[in-house]
Amino acid sequence: MKSILLTLTLLVFAPFTFAGSNISAVGIAESAQDVKPLLPGMTVGNACVQDINKNKVCSDDFLTDKPSVIVFYRGGWCPYCNAQLNRIKEIESDLIDLGYQVIAISPDSNKSITEQQKREKLTYTMLTDNELALSKELGIAFFLDKKTEKIYRDRIGVPFQDINGDTRVSLPAPAVYIIGTDKEVKFQYVNPDFRARIDEQLLLAAAKQAVK
Repeated sequence: MKSILLTLTLLVFAPFTFAGSNISAVGIAESAQDVKPLLPGMTVGNACVQDINKNKVCSDDFLTDKPSVIVFYRGGWCPYCNAQLNRIKEIESDLIDLGYQVIAISPDSNKSITEQQKREKLTYTMLTDNELALSKELGIAFFLDKKTEKIYRDRIGVPFQDINGDTRVSLPAPAVYIIGTDKEVKFQYVNPDFRARIDEQLLLAAAKQAVK
């Protein structure tokens, strides 16, 4: 437990040290290593996404309802993302007991998210950020390199951003945010390595700390 709390302290208070500052004019970084996510103490601006029924929902509304645990993932095609979403099911009831709402957000289509929710038997809220509006607001959107982009274009459905006539593939860096009803970031975990995900028990410890 001491090691968990020490790690938690470092994650919450250590300065963010991703290399580079190559953020495009449209708010999308040139690589996952260049993302500049919002840090604890910063406030989330308004950005709109969609629910599974294609209704527009905006952060000014859904973030002020309850404290939120928000998981940004790449899509239902990503095995690391699916594994993370399933692990979060193990602590979902604990988070709800603490007063949180749990929201998972990806750039997948409404149809894909609906299918994933049924396939994985997920009960928490799922939203689509298919225009990367909220991902850009949080500073976690990035462009894929051309080699990876070709693989993703050929094999899976991923969102494309039209930048000055050049269509590029963009995704959110996998991230977990704890956000208060005042829209202030209480905790965040963002890692440019899509294989690295926060342990669910560490997330639960952070959630408990944030409501004190």
